[in-house]
Amino acid sequence: MCGIVGLYLKNPELESQLGTLFEPMLLAMTDRGPDSAGFAIYGDEVPEGSLKLTLQSADSDYDWRGLVSRLETELDTSIDWFQNASAAVLKTSADEASMRGALARHAPQIRIMSAGQSIEILKGMGLPKVIADRFGLANMKGSHIIGHTRMATESAVTMEGSHPFSTGNDLCLVHNGSLSNHSRLRENLKRAGIVFETQNDSEVAAGYLNWRMQNGDSLAAALDHALEDLDGFFTFLIGTRDGFAVIRDPIACKPAVLAETDDYVAMASEYQALATLPGIEKAKVWEPDPATLYVWERNKV
Repeated sequence: MCGIVGLYLKNPELESQLGTLFEPMLLAMTDRGPDSAGFAIYGDEVPEGSLKLTLQSADSDYDWRGLVSRLETELDTSIDWFQNASAAVLKTSADEASMRGALARHAPQIRIMSAGQSIEILKGMGLPKVIADRFGLANMKGSHIIGHTRMATESAVTMEGSHPFSTGNDLCLVHNGSLSNHSRLRENLKRAGIVFETQNDSEVAAGYLNWRMQNGDSLAAALDHALEDLDGFFTFLIGTRDGFAVIRDPIACKPAVLAETDDYVAMASEYQALATLPGIEKAKVWEPDPATLYVWERNKV
């Protein structure tokens, strides 16, 4: 079943409250997804030409300091980093290809959750409350955030199968629904060079968008093609460096609701997840139309 939620702050004065505002939204989706949860938060940007990576380990006692030291030695660069529970965020002037290569050599068991200038993806198994507490969601700051709670109906409960899935630099996707042609599409995308780490159909959707954009599509164009090439039912919430986008399949049987005020745009699978937001009683609230792209980004507001 699963639940998805997103919050984009139009008012920069609220950015220090992003986690506080968002946490009740995520927890409201517990009944739709009690098995695992995750979120992608945007903020704490690194400068142009620098790279920000979010890494996660299955080992809560992983030696991040030792890994960073080995990476600095091999790449002859300095790395700023901090640990957040089972995750670490690294900031460096090294290029992404070099970092990925070094990580594959020194820590192949570590998963790269996200890469870019702004994004951090944090996720894991357990109730949404457990995940929120583990990573200190309530204390997080930023401009926008998207999240997901998962009910594992088609695969095992794993960290790898939880959302969000990265779709490229500062891009990620959360998905409510089911794709019927994901197995065939996965094989086609593998031949095109897209790498998959799970059997989750949502990762196929993320890989598809990544492939389209690698081949020159804008996000809007990639999603237009997705309406033609992805069979099944879906509501997608896509995070970008500057905001987020929402799209539903042409039948639109998976639930979704949007709310907008002068201060924010919020999206959720159910209205109850929006009920705690300030000023929600005066917000414009509507159900997104089928096969229609809604985008809120700083350069488009």
